[in-house]
Amino acid sequence: MMFKMKLKYFLLDLFDMVSFLIFVGGIVLFIRFFVANPYTVVWASMAPTFEENDFIIVDKITPRFSQLERGNVIVFVPPGKTIPYIKRIVGLPGETVRIKHDAVEICKTENNIEQCNTLPESYLSWVTTEARCGVDEFKIDDGWFFVLWDNRWFSTDSRCCFGLDCYEGSSYEVPFDHIIGKVYLRFFPHFSTF
Repeated sequence: MMFKMKLKYFLLDLFDMVSFLIFVGGIVLFIRFFVANPYTVVWASMAPTFEENDFIIVDKITPRFSQLERGNVIVFVPPGKTIPYIKRIVGLPGETVRIKHDAVEICKTENNIEQCNTLPESYLSWVTTEARCGVDEFKIDDGWFFVLWDNRWFSTDSRCCFGLDCYEGSSYEVPFDHIIGKVYLRFFPHFSTF
């Protein structure tokens, strides 16, 4: 009789533990697939903003319910690629991006008048942006974005179709539905400085 009681309590405790683990696992999976994803920055392409091996959290909800803005750092999978990239949004839908004299110009047309402004890039320690692949002007379609890495010398970005050399059918733009999310948080940068 005592053995049956102990077995009953053991099975109830085991059921409680398994139920709790399934519940917690469900919450973790829900957050991972629908709310936020962890990533590790690979390469120095976003230096000095993000260094190699920085751990980041990507917010997957905000881009779905509010507009992405110039300067947002996003994680996405470029057209024609299979791995996620991290880059900064420079050009918004309907704009034209021009690379001129080591600077980025953003041009908008309103009432048939084009207005261009040099993009202030205070997040760069030194600004040197050159045209790549023989193209220096990019017209951005609705629902698409033009992105650059912060380390402009060490990058494959919208200027050169993400390393696809802008062959016919490749795109320098990032479609909204390829965007995984916006970088929300960075953990544990530069362990050596602590």
